[in-house]
Amino acid sequence: MRFIARILLMLTLAASQTAFGHAVVTHNSLKLKPVPVNQASQVELSFNSKVELDLSEVFLVSAGDVMTPIAAAPGAKPGQVLLDLPALAPGEYAIKLKIFAADGHLSEDLLRFFVKEPK
Repeated sequence: MRFIARILLMLTLAASQTAFGHAVVTHNSLKLKPVPVNQASQVELSFNSKVELDLSEVFLVSAGDVMTPIAAAPGAKPGQVLLDLPALAPGEYAIKLKIFAADGHLSEDLLRFFVKEPK
């Protein structure tokens, strides 16, 4: 009987975590494809849930913590978001995300990346 009670408790906890989840980045193209120097480019993000882009904010953070809003558009798949980056000089940058999940939860994230001259 205790075994069954434990299983039911674990299932209840698992269900409650998925019901109150936040939009979390599960993949970003920055890991696979570097941002080119001095060329506009696009970054692909995948989230673990659908996102409400009309309620979300995305910023490019550059030297001196200068935050510039950047365009975000829905991708072809649920939870996929495409970001348009301007032409960037070599340096350290970040993408600051304030994303609303379809269930209404706000998530914030910071994705750091470098723009480097090709070797």
